Amino acid sequence: MNIPAKPAVRPADPRFSSGPTKKRPGWTTDALAGAVLGRSHRAKAGKARLKEAIDRTRAILGVPADFKIGIVPASDTGAIEMAMWSMLGARPVDIFAWESFGEEWVTDAKQLKLDFKAHTAGYGALPDLRAARKTADIIFTQNGTTSGVRIPNFDWIAPDREGITINDATSAVFAQQIDWAQCDVTTFSWQKVLGGEGAHGMLILSQRAIARLESYMPDRPLPKIFRLTKKGKVDLEIFEGSTINTPSLLATEDYIDALKWAESIGGLEALRARADANTKAIADWVARTDWVDFLAEDAATRSNTSVCLKVVNPRVTGLSGEGQAEFAKKLAALLEKEGVALDVGSYRSAPPGLRIWCGGTVEAADVEALTPWLDWAFATLASDLAQAA
Repeated sequence: MNIPAKPAVRPADPRFSSGPTKKRPGWTTDALAGAVLGRSHRAKAGKARLKEAIDRTRAILGVPADFKIGIVPASDTGAIEMAMWSMLGARPVDIFAWESFGEEWVTDAKQLKLDFKAHTAGYGALPDLRAARKTADIIFTQNGTTSGVRIPNFDWIAPDREGITINDATSAVFAQQIDWAQCDVTTFSWQKVLGGEGAHGMLILSQRAIARLESYMPDRPLPKIFRLTKKGKVDLEIFEGSTINTPSLLATEDYIDALKWAESIGGLEALRARADANTKAIADWVARTDWVDFLAEDAATRSNTSVCLKVVNPRVTGLSGEGQAEFAKKLAALLEKEGVALDVGSYRSAPPGLRIWCGGTVEAADVEALTPWLDWAFATLASDLAQAA
């Protein structure tokens, strides 16, 4: 097998990690110059920066004025679990899981002893979303970060539903459209699509979600960081910048900088266009390449942020499961060794392959420059397999 020469052009930035993701173009530590450091987050200046982060989030995402937005601890996971622990148990629950994080919410439902149905599918596919019951609460992941599969729309959620919906949108927000009328709880984390720093979650509540919090008290202990109500009413201070626990004002400043950059390029539509362009660069390459394919089986459900790929070359698929996993690891390692793609191995519990982040902070030119290197790395390792045969 002939190994092509190394490509002449390298990506200007090799950071294609799916989380934390690449910082916005042109980012330097100078962006943190306005951070309120060495001050209480409850002081006027600290609360103002937290409130600014909330207000800018609302403006870019087009969150309805009567929805509440809060900054909460423990990233997207903390935000989802806060909603589950605080709101669920009043009625049956439908959980739609097709990748690792959705499976975690199924585990939480078991531990909370909820009356639930788990609607599952393997990596690369979606479960039957039509199974959602109008009478049930619903939990779903808008975009499967570890599978590269997203929901195609929100039409499967009944507009006259009786339950609430919880949307884990962490790798979809700022890159995909959210139907706010169909989402009562929406969560995400800063370190995903806009490349912010980790540890902080965002919790967005509709009036339906607020009504649930004020009408239902679950029969379970609630840790302090999960408590969203005081004396039977939603604690509105949480949604005005008074966080439950101590946030990082340095990370807050970084998130504000990312939001300002998003505003400067044209907001949500520009961010979506950038992600779509990045994903198209991958799709065009896949269409002309015979050794690789998308993990997502249906083109309508392919993610435009966490793009997951599988090796379909018979020489590799003919290996044992262990052998295929080892090949994929070597592929990611070779790309990292060359300095052209960092952290692009598939998620640890996902099928072996590659996962390339294509969110809005990534440049399309870098994605285009990466694809010849993917071909080179595959040819190099396939040659080694042929020699060992």
